[in-house]
Amino acid sequence: MNIQCPPWLTDSRAPWTTEELADRLISGRQVARLVQSGDLVRLRRGCYIPGHFWEQQSAETRALHRIYAHHHSRQRGAPTPPVYTHVSAARIHGLHLWNVDHTIHLAQKYPTSAHGPAADVRAHCSPLEPEEITYRQNLRVTTLERTAVDCARVLSYQKALIVADHALRLGGSQPQMQDIAGRLAGCKGAANARRVTADASPLAESPGETLSRHFIRKMRVPMPEQQVQVRTRHGDHRLDFAWRELLLALEFDGRIKYFAYAPTDEVLFEERRREKALMEDGWQFVRLEWADLFREAKLRRRIANALHRASLLRRKSA
Repeated sequence: MNIQCPPWLTDSRAPWTTEELADRLISGRQVARLVQSGDLVRLRRGCYIPGHFWEQQSAETRALHRIYAHHHSRQRGAPTPPVYTHVSAARIHGLHLWNVDHTIHLAQKYPTSAHGPAADVRAHCSPLEPEEITYRQNLRVTTLERTAVDCARVLSYQKALIVADHALRLGGSQPQMQDIAGRLAGCKGAANARRVTADASPLAESPGETLSRHFIRKMRVPMPEQQVQVRTRHGDHRLDFAWRELLLALEFDGRIKYFAYAPTDEVLFEERRREKALMEDGWQFVRLEWADLFREAKLRRRIANALHRASLLRRKSA
């Protein structure tokens, strides 16, 4: 038979454990039926969330709710709250993540036993200094600096660089990151962490800009300046990247960039208006989208050709 989902559960946005539902007189068999009907979604073993609320969430927010569910599940039995680390700490801090799974990462003092953490949890036996732990959203997490370093130890260089760039933009200290990475010498992933923390920049405003900078560096051409302010007859315009002496700009046109500031149509209109004014002053533009970053040979030719054309024009006008 069908079971009617009670209004107090339908209207809820919080995770519920099996024990909490049982306290409300919802049996395990009824929970299974509610999951089958879609009224409940199983976040992890013994923890559920209302289905209508879950359906409204983005993939990244869902990953964050899985962390909340883990914390909620542990509240009854754990003597002290866990410290979330690595990618989980990055999610709690609100750092940019690119193509990362939703495994829950946390710190523990001793190596995992044969009956260690659940399948959705990865426990790290890494010593943490007291000053490397902070609170965000009522959860214990590693600091921005320690989080960026830990992510660099388990993620690829490009994915970790996105995290580190955003951590710096949110106020993290690059010297502290480098100090932490240095202290972890000899640990797994430490070499990647040292490279990431040395190359990170607080000027990247999106993952796309981070990956664009990484691509340009791989080309072994002169590195452009980032976030270059240029005056036009329609007001100041900030360029993502610019070879100022060549009057050549590179702009990353990610959708996130525009939605972060104002309605897309308004931002595009104003930006293109200022861009036309810059072109009248001799500026040239290379525009990148996400797909371009994964067509490396074609993108390499585009940037190289743009640099060559700009250099020729510069010599002619000199």
